Amino acid sequence: MPAKLSLSLVALTAALVVSFGSPARADEAAPAGDPAHGAKLAYTCLGCHAIADYRNAYPDYHVPKLGGQHPDYLVSALSEYKSGARQHPTMRSQATQMTEANFRDIAAYFATATPAKSGPAPVGTPPKAAEVCQACHGPDGVGILPEYPTLAGQHADYIEQALRAYRKGTRQNAIMQGFAGALSDADIRELSLYFARQKPGLWVPALPKG
Repeated sequence: MPAKLSLSLVALTAALVVSFGSPARADEAAPAGDPAHGAKLAYTCLGCHAIADYRNAYPDYHVPKLGGQHPDYLVSALSEYKSGARQHPTMRSQATQMTEANFRDIAAYFATATPAKSGPAPVGTPPKAAEVCQACHGPDGVGILPEYPTLAGQHADYIEQALRAYRKGTRQNAIMQGFAGALSDADIRELSLYFARQKPGLWVPALPKG
């Protein structure tokens, strides 16, 4: 590994610890969510997230796949919509009506008992800009810690709009804003397409029967 890249990854790791804290010990972990209760709470979520190829009205992009996502990440994302760190009027309206316990239950429902896992090898050759992404999202887009989102199989246009939002500052996270700020439009498109084609990956959850 080139010395410059090695130092960059060391600096990134240090920054992640500052931003997210060290991984919690088992006795410090947040209570696990109740997927059965989450299924009841998620009925409004399913109106968008359980429909294949459903799109956000404006700006136009696919709503994200949630099936198999890390539950800790989903809790964090919902908390950011509630706080305004992520800007989306519908998601903010939904999140502000819920408690953190509700978030954990919904996250447990969407994650299921089997979150997405790494495959035997990445699909295709990662773009150069992915070198830093892999420190958190893994070589094939599966988050290496529960706090980090899995990108494998996610809609490319959703990943693209998220990176653009970090670059613009309308989605707030110190690490991601710093990283996205250095990306060109071409970098963002290449990264989005690369992670979207990874398998196995996230999926669109099925609507409940009945």
